[in-house]
Amino acid sequence: MKITGKTIIELGYQQGKWFKEAIQFANANELAGDALDTYLKSVCPPPTIEPLATAMEYHKNIRAESAAEEDNVKQVFETMDELMKTPTVVRGAVMPDACPTGGKGQIPVGAVVATKNAIHPAMHSADVCCSVMMTNFGKVSPKSVLDAAHSITHFGGGGRTDLFDLPKALEEKISDNVFFQNQKSMTLAKTHLGTQGDGNHFLYVGTSRETGETIMVTHHGSRGFGAHLYKQGMKLAERFRKEISPNTLAKNAWIPYDTPEGIKYWDALQITREWTKLNHTVLHQATVEKLKGEVVQRFWNEHNFVFKEDDLFYHAKGATPLRDAFVPDSVDGLRLIPLNMSEPVLIVKGNATANNLGFAPHGAGRDISRSQHKRNKVGKTIEAIFEEETAGLDVRFHSGNIDISELPSAYKNAANVQAQMKEFDLGEVVDEVMPYGCIMAGDWMTEAPWRKKRAAKIAARNKG
Repeated sequence: MKITGKTIIELGYQQGKWFKEAIQFANANELAGDALDTYLKSVCPPPTIEPLATAMEYHKNIRAESAAEEDNVKQVFETMDELMKTPTVVRGAVMPDACPTGGKGQIPVGAVVATKNAIHPAMHSADVCCSVMMTNFGKVSPKSVLDAAHSITHFGGGGRTDLFDLPKALEEKISDNVFFQNQKSMTLAKTHLGTQGDGNHFLYVGTSRETGETIMVTHHGSRGFGAHLYKQGMKLAERFRKEISPNTLAKNAWIPYDTPEGIKYWDALQITREWTKLNHTVLHQATVEKLKGEVVQRFWNEHNFVFKEDDLFYHAKGATPLRDAFVPDSVDGLRLIPLNMSEPVLIVKGNATANNLGFAPHGAGRDISRSQHKRNKVGKTIEAIFEEETAGLDVRFHSGNIDISELPSAYKNAANVQAQMKEFDLGEVVDEVMPYGCIMAGDWMTEAPWRKKRAAKIAARNKG
């Protein structure tokens, strides 16, 4: 009996491109009965996975306390409601510092989403392993630490020419992973080491409320090295989405962990974590050495990463892991939560609860966009705004250009965030690093390298 497409459909299989090859093989090998059914089961693609009809419930550890926050929280819930229909999702939570990013259905900043057997690159975003590290310098002048760090750190686009050395062991790990086997990844791993980027990344110096000792905190992620991995991850996730869940939103595409690609991608994330910790460490250690000082205490934690427990993957998009199981190099269970340049950096401890899923906020968050914040400041000069909001602080912009979208008023009310941390049991504050000053990138785009080149070309053309 000749096998046809109708034969396979009558056996209960859905028609697809795979029919052609299956029919040829079945007829060539004269398969029938159990032998035919066994073969068809082995070659037919898995059934399409559809998004959930109703969103999974999630914990709302946030409460609006102003008109601006009401709109912000509404948008956060709307995007989470859509996100929680993703078929891999099993748990979710929103933190008090949450704010939307991208279109509806995309994970907001300040959210945690747990998925089963799935890594979602968009849920860790391009700023892979964005994190904070602190070093306690003991009883030394905060100004001396800030000055020393300012001479060492690097903000803005691109890399640096005065390179730090990439350890041989880490270089070999990078070379051995398929996601990094390209010249760009290795170049970025070397030239972006010792750089902090732009946006809300910072180098902050202050003093412990408990001891008066001087502490430096850095905030940045994996730079271009991680961003390049993210791009590859999104392409791979999209390939899987088209095959197994085409009706899932593209921004929520995932890489199944139980595939060779998934295991390699997970390994690549761990390498990126190691690189990012090193990126913090070289800046801290170089500052210690410049001051000829010593390290009293040092620890770090991510707040933008993926954490694994059995077959669950906790995607923390701007959420601080409280559980030591999520931070294998934890020091005494301590974590860092920065707020804004005029507020303390919180040093916290905490436990997992039903509503926090083992996480706390990662900072103060925003109620409005950067551009809207700038529009709200129309009528005052940039210099006047800067003087008003940084009075008593030593605030520096690496580019020399003030960025008012990073000043304190651009962020949520820090007191409200802390109050909601207590209300929803999101970690206990055990110390605070009181602000002395900080360094940020500033508005470096006004003098970006490509703009300077363009200006030089125009000037040369006009002169000629």
